[in-house]
Amino acid sequence: MPATAFALDSLQAIVGRFSGRRLLVLGDLMLDHYLWGHCERISPEAPVPVVEVQKETSSLGGAGNVAANLTALGAEPVLVGLVGEDSRAQQLFEAFAARGVDTRSIVRDATRPTTMKTRIIAHSQQVVRADWESRADVTGAALDLLLEKLERELPRCHGLVVSDYGKGVITRPVLERAIGLARARKLPVAVDPKESHIDAYRGVSILTPNQLEAGYVMGQRVTDEASLMSVGWGLQKRLDAECALITRGADGMSLFEKSGRYTHLPTVAREVFDVTGAGDTVVSVVALALAAGADYPEACYLANHAAGVVIREVGTATCSPSQLKTSLAGALA
Repeated sequence: MPATAFALDSLQAIVGRFSGRRLLVLGDLMLDHYLWGHCERISPEAPVPVVEVQKETSSLGGAGNVAANLTALGAEPVLVGLVGEDSRAQQLFEAFAARGVDTRSIVRDATRPTTMKTRIIAHSQQVVRADWESRADVTGAALDLLLEKLERELPRCHGLVVSDYGKGVITRPVLERAIGLARARKLPVAVDPKESHIDAYRGVSILTPNQLEAGYVMGQRVTDEASLMSVGWGLQKRLDAECALITRGADGMSLFEKSGRYTHLPTVAREVFDVTGAGDTVVSVVALALAAGADYPEACYLANHAAGVVIREVGTATCSPSQLKTSLAGALA
């Protein structure tokens, strides 16, 4: 299906229905922490660059960035995730409060740290990253509370987004419960997958791996059109998903639907400064568009344009309805 087959009026009408859609976001919460500076010398202590820090910022990462994307588009995300009892958790809650994100279903677990990734940036280039995290699966009382909140909140939502960063929230028991509840209510389920959990996503509406992730789980590197077809259709069939969307960077996106329809979406990005968080944007827009009545190609086309907006900025970013509509108009008017 070529891009010209998409109708601007129809797509903009879908964007207009984003407002007020309630989506449950299940996944790993994290804080993205940035130290910004410049580098002009090498350390005398070791062969590493010395970054003279000029400013410090933080933003929402992981499932929190999915929620931020949904909020920016006018939706109402409900977060079900896990944090520790530490200062980083407090920073997360303050950031969520500033955006009006519902945090009542976030579980606190004093036995594990709140995930934070610190990136040191010099001259718009990442120099190094340091992570505070636990990747152990959630268990015990924290797991029970997580499932309780999931079961309470999901029936009041229009869709489910699973944001899996492998930090312990997304486990087979949690996925089975979440997907089962959503399918029973005929809610769309969009998954940003982790390779190690791939077979637990069976039966979802759509999953959105990049081509490296998709190739890894299928045991075949994507190098040309033939290998792309093999990996894409193989993944869709392996998981019995309604569709698989493989994101391919500069080569755009490829959508494989259970019906047998294949759609290629060329990239719309003209400038790329930072792809951090682009996957969060893709899965959030796909889920929101499906909840607003889009079909799969329309949802992915909208996500493609939203991703093109956010990667023009350094750091995790979001896309507003007006920015999305402007991008659409530029391509289809």
